[in-house]
Amino acid sequence: MRLPIVLVAGGLSLLAGCQSFTQPEPATPTITTAPVVVEPQVTAPVEPEPIQITDVWQRIRLGLSLPVPDQKLVNQYRNWYLKHPQHLARVSERAEPFMYLIVEEIEKRNLPIELALLPIVESAFDPFAYSHGAASGLWQFTAPMAKHFGLEMNWWYDGRRDVPAATVAALDMMEYLYQKTHNNWLYAIAAYNTGEGRVLNAVKRNQAKGLATDFWALDLPRETERYVPQLLALADVIANADDYGISLYPIPNQPQLKVVDVGSQIDLALAADMAGMKLNELHSLNPGFNQWATAPEGPHRLVVPLEHAELFETKLAASDKDQRLKWQRYKIKSGDSLGLIAKRFNTTPSALRAVNDIKNNRIIAGKHLLIPVSSKDPAKYLLSAEQRLQKRQSGGSGYKLTYKVKSGDSLWLIAKQHKVSVAKLAKWNGMAPKDPLSIGQKLVIWQKGNGKAVTRTVNYTVRSGDSLAKIASKFNVSVNQLVKWNSLSTKKYLQPGQKLTLYVDVTKSRV
Repeated sequence: MRLPIVLVAGGLSLLAGCQSFTQPEPATPTITTAPVVVEPQVTAPVEPEPIQITDVWQRIRLGLSLPVPDQKLVNQYRNWYLKHPQHLARVSERAEPFMYLIVEEIEKRNLPIELALLPIVESAFDPFAYSHGAASGLWQFTAPMAKHFGLEMNWWYDGRRDVPAATVAALDMMEYLYQKTHNNWLYAIAAYNTGEGRVLNAVKRNQAKGLATDFWALDLPRETERYVPQLLALADVIANADDYGISLYPIPNQPQLKVVDVGSQIDLALAADMAGMKLNELHSLNPGFNQWATAPEGPHRLVVPLEHAELFETKLAASDKDQRLKWQRYKIKSGDSLGLIAKRFNTTPSALRAVNDIKNNRIIAGKHLLIPVSSKDPAKYLLSAEQRLQKRQSGGSGYKLTYKVKSGDSLWLIAKQHKVSVAKLAKWNGMAPKDPLSIGQKLVIWQKGNGKAVTRTVNYTVRSGDSLAKIASKFNVSVNQLVKWNSLSTKKYLQPGQKLTLYVDVTKSRV
């Protein structure tokens, strides 16, 4: 019997339902995903701690850049500095007031910091240094170069010794020389010593011969060949001072000085009082001033320590410009001239003309002049040109005589006549051996005396009937000595009242 189709269909449905309990679960579909990339962790770079520069010497060490070669002269100078550590100790102390100022100016111009060491080589950091080549100041400018680079020089003021002004001029000169010598710093430094012409000519000579043209191969004056090695050796010693056991006087890496424009001529003693300083302390920071006051026509700048600047500026602002100098009213006498009056009062004719509104040198007897005079005894201004010269002239040994320069004289002739060296004669009188003399100029000459002698200076007034032979015999000296000591002429008779200076051994004198 055939089952109904509906039954069969239902049975199939039932079977299908039973099969659903045993049927395996369908396979999980495969899901494809991109690989996970782990980014490496980036650590921000650690900024190095900024170097705290507290000392100017440290600042210089970090800036040194010129190579120091293994050259014989460099090594010789390095050894010299290492054998004389007291020299750099003393010089670095002298540098203390000015080195920060110099380094600032060099870095502002982006010049080699080695140039800050040139004043050590040039002058041992003595602003009053005066060389055999008639160069003056920390940077040892000669007069022609000083004028060329804008420094003023007159009776009142010498810009070569004005440290801020001379530093600007020296670095101007260095930039000029660097450009002139084909941007070669060793050439430029050599040219500072001997002139760019000699350096460039030495380069041309080597080029013509097919020789090397680096500094070390050039044929230059002996002094210049040693000048550059000395600076490089010094730079090496400064760079490695701790390793070499060299002590340098610490210089704070911060401003120490302020340049104040005072606006008019001022007595240095008064300025020192205003600043609460000693006169010598102020003058030592302003060595460009030759006399007891700033120059009448300027510059009117004064360098003062930073800690004194506010007080100085306050008192300066409250002062009357007319009270910054002491004045003397002088009645012109018959026979007077501006030159004679100026000499008598330690000033200049141009200053007298400016103060008294005089257009020329004509003055009238009976009229009055206002004359600026120092507020203190001139001898108190120990760093004035006159006082420095007196100190130098008193520094010899034996006995001292004064020689008055005559027409035709030269240092060489005078030195030969008195049996001394030209170098010593020049040194005793604050001169360079090639400096010119002026008629009437007085020179000090030191003569050696007998070791057992007791030498005294005798000022003798010529009497009626005196002669050179008679006076010489009286004091047991020779006629030649009398002539030499007093710059006399044997062709002229002595005059009663005439003053003579004699250097007498009192153990032999008949007086």
